[in-house]
Amino acid sequence: MDFNFSDDQEQLRDAVRKWVDKGYDFERRRAIVKAGGFDRGIYGQLAELGLAGLYIAEEHGGMGMGPVEAMVVMEELGRGIVMEPLAQTLIASGVLSGYANDDLKSAWLPRIASGEALVVLAHQERKARYRLDLCEAKASPAGNGWSVTGDKSIVPAGDQVDAFLVPATVDGKIALFLVERSAQGVNARGYVTQDGSRAAEVKFQSAPAALVTKDGLTALEHAVDIGIAATCAEAVGALDKTMALTAEYMNTRKQFGVTLSTFQALRHRMADMKMQLELARSMSYYATLKLNAPTEERRRAMGRAKYQLGVSMRFIGQQSVQMHGGIGVTDEYAGSHYFKKLTQLEMTFGDTLHHLGEVSARMQDTAGVFA
Repeated sequence: MDFNFSDDQEQLRDAVRKWVDKGYDFERRRAIVKAGGFDRGIYGQLAELGLAGLYIAEEHGGMGMGPVEAMVVMEELGRGIVMEPLAQTLIASGVLSGYANDDLKSAWLPRIASGEALVVLAHQERKARYRLDLCEAKASPAGNGWSVTGDKSIVPAGDQVDAFLVPATVDGKIALFLVERSAQGVNARGYVTQDGSRAAEVKFQSAPAALVTKDGLTALEHAVDIGIAATCAEAVGALDKTMALTAEYMNTRKQFGVTLSTFQALRHRMADMKMQLELARSMSYYATLKLNAPTEERRRAMGRAKYQLGVSMRFIGQQSVQMHGGIGVTDEYAGSHYFKKLTQLEMTFGDTLHHLGEVSARMQDTAGVFA
């Protein structure tokens, strides 16, 4: 199989990398964290590059691109540990394009593509952990539309966005709704997360909602799988940069009059980190290429990919901190922020242990000893 990127994909990568290098350096990121962890102006710049419309058809003002282009973009944003939630835009674009009716598409997709509207997935509930089939939020008919009641946790930039995709149960089955943040009955309490980005606890109390699809669990699984593929790509970018920072430190820091990179034991540890990076990269490619596969095959692939990414993130992050020593956990040094980002990504859309269980459950008759 040919894993070379096309000229257009390389040009896209180059454009995003240049933007990150010039417009999102470490000091600017720290300023955004101090200001609350989200900058709508920065998100607007991403939209000006066309990134908010990656998954949106040209008829709705988007670029009409696919998973590989999204992977390329997310890798570069991961290298800069960009906090603005472009992965959520990919999720909203994919779900609305694939499941919403024409009126909802026409109302929201052009606004998402232009960056005017930011729509995020609000699906996590305290009792559900990472299970998607457990949902306590309720929806009921209200006039010509619907109303939603329930609580959602750790919603990305939840107090700053324009609308939410919200799963809620109707007659015991999960459906998916779009709820505007400005709607009556919506209350969002924002806070800064471990990696410096912004999230919120969102309460819906009889909030007016538009139905996206009554087959909510299928749409929700698809949404999360788009998020997993984006998270894997973002993690590869962060891992790549973590490796580069560690190698630079090994080649400049001296101990006993020689650079750390001359010690064989440390060179071996760097080699182990490189192996984990390439395993992560290959599984990120795997997740991306399976994103349009049939549901069961896609879900299986995402579990495998997220498990390997979790292992790689934990190993490389911890090894990097140990090889840096004390400076590796100081706030002034960029490496510590990459470690925090990797720690948070490892738990996003299901942690490593959860996805190990997913992989095990989906092995079915291929597991065990063959006769």
